[in-house]
Amino acid sequence: MEVIKLKKITLFLTLVGSLFADPKFYVGSSYGVVEESFSNIEAKSSTDIAKVKIGYGVREAYAIEISCDYIKNKAKIFSSDEKTTVDGDKFGVNVDVIKAFDFNTMILPFIKAGFGSGSLSINRVSQDKLFYGSFNLATGIFIPINNNFDLELGYEYKHISYESIDTIVEKIKYESNTNIAYFGFNVRF
Repeated sequence: MEVIKLKKITLFLTLVGSLFADPKFYVGSSYGVVEESFSNIEAKSSTDIAKVKIGYGVREAYAIEISCDYIKNKAKIFSSDEKTTVDGDKFGVNVDVIKAFDFNTMILPFIKAGFGSGSLSINRVSQDKLFYGSFNLATGIFIPINNNFDLELGYEYKHISYESIDTIVEKIKYESNTNIAYFGFNVRF
């Protein structure tokens, strides 16, 4: 019994030690274009996205990342007020896990998966804010400039589920599929 505990403690200490052996905090930003299409209504949206992020991990292996999105809405999908021409801008927070692959080349391909949530302002009789949750998948490449800087090119898919909108007669729940192509820059410490 004591041998099993000793093995678990050794494994735990090894994992904790590997986290601090080569610490790599990073911050970054990215800019991209968003194409959003809805599954239960005939509506589409195309706009820009800006993102800032902070993460921890080794560029050539695993990382965890927290990011904040800003999407400038250019379409009126949720608002019902006739004076409103576009819905409010979207603000979101995401948590993603990244796995990069080191093939000893000048680029590092990666995959990313996570989830997020956010909100946007709308103008309806019974609602002025709409919340949403998302499931995120991404792929792309890191292009290292040196040990502390890299460029990031990527494609991200988000399945977004919006909270129900109360139309007084019924509640309607919207879901969308979002495709994002982006370019980013990261600084690693």
